[in-house]
Amino acid sequence: MSIYVGNLSYSVTQDDLTKVFSEYGEVKRVQLPTDRETGRARGFGFVEMETSAAEDAAIQALDGAEWMGRVMKVNKARPREEKGTRAGGGGWGKNNGGYSRQY
Repeated sequence: MSIYVGNLSYSVTQDDLTKVFSEYGEVKRVQLPTDRETGRARGFGFVEMETSAAEDAAIQALDGAEWMGRVMKVNKARPREEKGTRAGGGGWGKNNGGYSRQY
């Protein structure tokens, strides 16, 4: 399982996150997604720790902590949703020669 880290400064690096999280255990991997268009950091990341106990300790200590001028949001990452399985339904369909929203 990995940890979601949100509300990060756009200037944060993988090394920065590794340093902060390594205080709670061994860090296996850090990911900082970037915007495809601009290449700029998106303000969130994911951290994988060696043990679940280290993950729990990091989450408890760092959720709500101020770091680099921002209050971090830290929790267990949810599994990634497959595209096309979003809840809500509805779509666009042809109706009487025009287009209208279908529910």
